[in-house]
Amino acid sequence: MQKTSFFILIICILFSMEGVCQNLTLKIDGKNEVETRMIDSLGYLKIHSDFKSIQSEVDTIQKTLFKIGYIENEITPLKKTNDTAFYSQIHLKNKFNTIYIYYNKNNIDSSVLNLVSKDVFDDYFILKFSEVEHTLNFINAEISKKGFPFSKLQLSDIKIKDSLSLKAQLSIDAFERKRIINDIVIKGYEKFPESYLKHFLKIKSNQVFDLNTIKDKTEQLNNLNFANEIKSPEVLFSKDSTTLYLYLEKSKSNAFDGFLGFGTNEETNRLEFDGYLNLNLINNLNFGESFRLLYKSDENEQKTFEADVSLPYLFKTPIGADLLLRIFKRDSSFTTINQSARLHYQLNSKNKMYVGIVSTESNNLLTENLSSIISDYKTQHYTIAYQFLKPQPNNILFPIKSKFYLEAGFGERKTSSNSENQSQYTIDALKIFALNKKNSFFIRVNGSNLITDTYFENELLRFGGINSIRGFEENSLYASLYSVINTEYRYQLSNSIYVHSIIDAAYFENKISNSKEKLFGYGFGFGILTKAGLLKFNYANGKNENTQFKLSNSKIHISLTANF
Repeated sequence: MQKTSFFILIICILFSMEGVCQNLTLKIDGKNEVETRMIDSLGYLKIHSDFKSIQSEVDTIQKTLFKIGYIENEITPLKKTNDTAFYSQIHLKNKFNTIYIYYNKNNIDSSVLNLVSKDVFDDYFILKFSEVEHTLNFINAEISKKGFPFSKLQLSDIKIKDSLSLKAQLSIDAFERKRIINDIVIKGYEKFPESYLKHFLKIKSNQVFDLNTIKDKTEQLNNLNFANEIKSPEVLFSKDSTTLYLYLEKSKSNAFDGFLGFGTNEETNRLEFDGYLNLNLINNLNFGESFRLLYKSDENEQKTFEADVSLPYLFKTPIGADLLLRIFKRDSSFTTINQSARLHYQLNSKNKMYVGIVSTESNNLLTENLSSIISDYKTQHYTIAYQFLKPQPNNILFPIKSKFYLEAGFGERKTSSNSENQSQYTIDALKIFALNKKNSFFIRVNGSNLITDTYFENELLRFGGINSIRGFEENSLYASLYSVINTEYRYQLSNSIYVHSIIDAAYFENKISNSKEKLFGYGFGFGILTKAGLLKFNYANGKNENTQFKLSNSKIHISLTANF
């Protein structure tokens, strides 16, 4: 008896669960076959889990019909045709395709209306009825941009104009006087440079208030490497003032970069080392300034010392200055000293223009100069340059998404016996193509061309090495013209580890030796984000088009970049 009762209970539970889990169906017809087809074309949901969902779907259908012009539609109450089916009928009635909206010229500028309608007249404009909601939202946003964040729009006195058209009056309620930014308060990083607010973000006091525009501008903080936004801006409205609150934090922007390279000397078959140290100090004075110090020594007995400083927004103007000193020495052959002074103007967060002057002096150190290819000279070039830079602030492994830099210089070179006009052009561009979250393709193109009547060896362009064509010694290649293409296929194993291929190619000309060569570099590498910084390892083998591949020509480059 107990077993029989138990089985009966189980059967009841199963049947009751089946009843609970059954889906409900909804069917809606029109007054006639044409109206039914119109309703079906809306693609409404016909199967529901409960009655509340059916009611919500019916409300949604009515609102959709209203938006497309069936404003007089009538619906019958829902009827239950059986245990799981519900039915309703909607009489669509007349469809209105257009609406004539009358407005007051003193409340809205016709230039705004021209953005949403092709038919704008002195006191009214014409819209498709289906575009009314979007248009009113757009107009309200435009009014808000002009300093009226609490404005409200509505259509009143809606009447039938004819069988296909309606007419209505546009009412605008701005509530109060125009809002401007009276005060800006920075929370978190109180010493954030004020000049960057005014010239970089272009946010300043007495500016017309528009919160959406301000949010777009503060997102540009991601293009700065010394500060970032920790939360969206907030606004305090009082009766007579508007206070804007920005929430920022100072980020680690100083960087120490160095690498150690080693390879086999082809003549001595001995292992030789080279490397460099690169120190970047950014915004330590809370001015947005940067200072870079570079020292490089390579296996060809070449030494480079470089120091440059960038001072943005001098005297609170949009103009900044860049100063540079570079000293290069090749064994006991010659030294070259470059000095440059440039002014820059930040067009926006990604674009910058430069103008300046570059002075160069080179001295021949050879006691016996058997040829004239190394000589004392002085040059002075006037330069103009443009830079586009798009960073990836949330990607520590690959912080720059794309870059384009173009520079042109014009001047003259003077020696003890004569002077010559010169020009020089430089390009440096890179881009990362993200294939998906883990795979990407990197390409970089850089090159330079020195144009003059005669050439000295100590003024030729120098390239080769980890930051140029890999697989060759640092600054071992001399050219009057060169171009380099670097490519990498990158695979990101995790947020802190990636591996990549190395396929480089270069072309250069040397007018002194009348030579033209094509170079190639092949290899692989990886990067690991450690507690000390980003560690990079590159293994590359370099060759020209007329030589065989030799394992002994391979170069290994190890670098470490640490932020602090």
